[in-house]
Amino acid sequence: MTTPGLEDASSVRSSGRDAAPSAHRGGGPGWIYGTHAALAALANPARRIFRIVVASETLPDLSPRIAAQEAARGDRLPLAQALSRDELEGLLPRGSVHQGVAVQASDLEPLDIDDLIRLIGDRPRVRLVALDQVTDPHNVGAILRSAAAFGVDAVILPERHAPAASAVMAKTASGALDKLPLVRVVNLARALDSLKAVNVWCIGLAGTAQQTIREADLTGRVALVLGSEGDGLRRLTRERCDLLVRIPMQGGGVESLNVSNAAAIALYEAFRGGASGG
Repeated sequence: MTTPGLEDASSVRSSGRDAAPSAHRGGGPGWIYGTHAALAALANPARRIFRIVVASETLPDLSPRIAAQEAARGDRLPLAQALSRDELEGLLPRGSVHQGVAVQASDLEPLDIDDLIRLIGDRPRVRLVALDQVTDPHNVGAILRSAAAFGVDAVILPERHAPAASAVMAKTASGALDKLPLVRVVNLARALDSLKAVNVWCIGLAGTAQQTIREADLTGRVALVLGSEGDGLRRLTRERCDLLVRIPMQGGGVESLNVSNAAAIALYEAFRGGASGG
């Protein structure tokens, strides 16, 4: 294995891969930035890595960590290029919080509902999250991060009215985008029907529900369904849920939470048993 190291900024080692896509202000195709997101992308064998760029002052610290990701994926990576901060920031969208590292990589292929059903098989415990038109990539990224923390098996998104798996989502997810399967479905209501047909209990989060999430028995095969930032669950999505639950609120003039905050609380309550729990 070749340890990633310093390379002249004008060249890229091909390692048998296609040439990297061209970059431009606005991000270029496939840029992932931030320490956790970039390292997770490097470790993911499902991604083809075209280029690794590192701020010169962070290269000594990041080189052994990049080498560890190369070992984890069992494949040679391009040599890390040392750039000045200005050069690095010139490759990325303005204002990107890159922490001194960025990776240019292929997109991940999402699963479809049939893939997901094969993935979960007949396991007695399944933990899924379905998002009904949550459109902000920061919110989806934060939900992915919480979902990974609570042992969720996959996150389901509609193909329309949901963000692409962008650099912003990857950065907010802090590595979870490369660790947690994303499932894209044409019709969320029909996808929930497909899950119910294989004995997954679909639980919708709604502020008007009578039962609190703490009162519900969420052991076994469960999909937690969360609605959009503004309107919550759509009618057809609500109708497909086996049960609606709410997060109990104490008042104080606050009637609702940001969807990513609500997701973190709901995931804790629903799956607080941890990876070994019910």
